[in-house]
Amino acid sequence: MSASYSRFETLAVHAGEPRPTHGGSIVFPIFQGTVYETPPEGGVDYLRYSNTPTQTYVHDKLAALEGAEAALATASGMAAISTALHSVASAGDHVIVAGTLYGGTHVFLTEHAPHLGWNVDFVDAADPAAWEAALRPETKAIYTESISNPLVRVPDLAGIAAFAARHGLSSIIDNTFPTPVNFRPHQIGFDLVCHSATKTLNGHSDIVAGVITGSADRIAKAHACLKLYGGSLDPHAGFLLARGLKTLALRVRQQNANALAIARFLEGHRAIAEVAYPGLESHPDHARAAELFDGFGPVLCFRPAAGLDAAEKLLKALELPYVAPSLGGVETLITRPAITSHAGMSPEARSAEGIEDDLVRLAVGIEATEDLVDDFKNALDSI
Repeated sequence: MSASYSRFETLAVHAGEPRPTHGGSIVFPIFQGTVYETPPEGGVDYLRYSNTPTQTYVHDKLAALEGAEAALATASGMAAISTALHSVASAGDHVIVAGTLYGGTHVFLTEHAPHLGWNVDFVDAADPAAWEAALRPETKAIYTESISNPLVRVPDLAGIAAFAARHGLSSIIDNTFPTPVNFRPHQIGFDLVCHSATKTLNGHSDIVAGVITGSADRIAKAHACLKLYGGSLDPHAGFLLARGLKTLALRVRQQNANALAIARFLEGHRAIAEVAYPGLESHPDHARAAELFDGFGPVLCFRPAAGLDAAEKLLKALELPYVAPSLGGVETLITRPAITSHAGMSPEARSAEGIEDDLVRLAVGIEATEDLVDDFKNALDSI
């Protein structure tokens, strides 16, 4: 594509699309085959190797949207995260982890990583002195989330990227919450960017997928790991992911607006004790988020003033949100992380991170803003 057509909305529709198209089809077809004829120059095109036509098409589109040299689609978000970490860490290596994480990632790093011979230290994502104190000669990487799940804190991301570069570490970031519409971590120096593409990148709650983006050399190393662990993306899921990416900017902007409106409404309601959303001026990381991001994403969390009982009543009283985990779809979802996304953590570990039983996480969809706010108003008035 011509360099003059570099705006995000145009890239989302046209990046990776072949011209002329296959057989005249404007929609890129699904190449369902697992194996392909060996080309004269040798090599193997094979589904598990993530190099079949549908897979490479999706890779090109994803790389363009994150502003990366290369991308690799995987069978899930956890496949992306674990593959990225495997590509930089070996037995005896040390990984620094900044901030609170998605429950699955936390369990992987605390319960599975030790079996791989990795040493992991969790540090305060906003305290550079803690990062320096955690350094060891065997430290190879630092890992963080753009916006933490579920507490929506925003680490000192520019500082983390600079710290990694200064000490020769690989910097890895999970950018699922903001998406590249709101934030592109490679622009501030992150080496590898991961997503659960199950979420907003796809946007329709109908596939499981992941993605890693980075330099060609780094993605080649991740690709070598993925081939052996087998977490390649199915062609039909790749087709659906590409479809979702074309409307990503439109969906995310509506979600940004919805989340901010609901957060402001809840912040002013007597039945709500606290609300966390980076778009609120009251959020401790608001200034940092406003500097880094073009929007604040679809996720907020809050705690009712009357505790767990009120949280459970609210979930039952709401009409529009589905009570379900996940995020990023066109529909609004609401859940208590303690019994869903972070249920794999011990109660003590959750409490230490601030993930109390009455914490509610809301992932807004693209419904009319006014209808969502009215639904919360009616539900809160009824309990």
